[in-house]
Amino acid sequence: MRKSFVVAENQRGLLIRDGRLIQVLEPGRHAFWDVNGRLSVELCDAQGIFTSPWAEIMEKRHPKFAERYLETVRVGEGDVAIISLDGRASVIVRPGQTVYVWKVLKDVTVTRINALENPRLTKAELVAYEKAVAAGQRASAPIMPVSVGEAEAGLVFFDGELVETLSPGRYGYWQIGRTVTTKALDMRPLPLEVTAQEILTKDKISLRVTLTSFVQVTDAPKAALSTPDYMNHVYKLVQFAVREAVGGRTLDEVLNDRETVDEQVVNHVRRGLGDIGVAVTELGVKDVILPGEMRELINRVVEAEKTAQANLIRRREETAATRSLLNTARLMEDNPTLLRLKELEALERVSDNIGRIDVHASSGEGLNAVLDRLVTLKPRD
Repeated sequence: MRKSFVVAENQRGLLIRDGRLIQVLEPGRHAFWDVNGRLSVELCDAQGIFTSPWAEIMEKRHPKFAERYLETVRVGEGDVAIISLDGRASVIVRPGQTVYVWKVLKDVTVTRINALENPRLTKAELVAYEKAVAAGQRASAPIMPVSVGEAEAGLVFFDGELVETLSPGRYGYWQIGRTVTTKALDMRPLPLEVTAQEILTKDKISLRVTLTSFVQVTDAPKAALSTPDYMNHVYKLVQFAVREAVGGRTLDEVLNDRETVDEQVVNHVRRGLGDIGVAVTELGVKDVILPGEMRELINRVVEAEKTAQANLIRRREETAATRSLLNTARLMEDNPTLLRLKELEALERVSDNIGRIDVHASSGEGLNAVLDRLVTLKPRD
């Protein structure tokens, strides 16, 4: 019986008889006599990785076929390989693996890297890795991609040991023979709000204090190695510092001298931080909150103080007015004319409020008599 097989342009055919590889078929139509049904053809995509079990058989049993059609990529321990097809990175092979690539339709290039001696990817290797991922060929070699943003410092650890500090940019590390971890620290001043906490003043008054501070990393490696969470470390130091500053003062001292409180808190925090690569650039008391009953009591005290001040001012004004009146009386006592002028001024002010005056003449008296009695000047001696 005659059998025909068609191999497409992008394919290669494996002619198999009785379970054994006989020939690799080129594109085209092929016909064979098969009396007992012993022949079969396995069609393979010849544009990339050869994943069939026949690849290893071809290498070991048919080295001529393997040499002609395949590129064998065998990676040793501690090494990786980047396979590029027609100049485009497609596959990354991890240590101890063997990959077979068809080389009949595409140009195959292999870049080998010693990942133990060169743990950090070069720019070209990083681009090749990203292209392999973009092409849908998820890299089989473990890679730790690192992205450090603007105003950040990146820290790289091998098996928990700090090995490198990175500036902003994109990086990659081979996770072969080691565990790679990274950490990014923001180098800008960061706000830290210390929420209200109950504190007892020196005069046994309970109040709550809220503070605002700005924390900045000045040395990224020191900050990362000195404390696991530098922001929480600063937070605790501020809490202790404000308790010491407020607890040693009376309520009036806290309310009237916040600048001294701020200065004491800042000095305490800076001594506590020491040289761990972190600085407190600004710190100050934002709010002092009193309990409701204490707030009402203070309001009453303030009201009483203001009332007393108002009474004092009023008494001073009354005293000045009385003194002025006494001086005027002494002048009028020694000067009858001045006294009479004052009487006329008072009469004038009274007459301003009078709308009408009726004068009734009696016997022997008339308007002239009224006026004579109204204004009488003392004759000169």
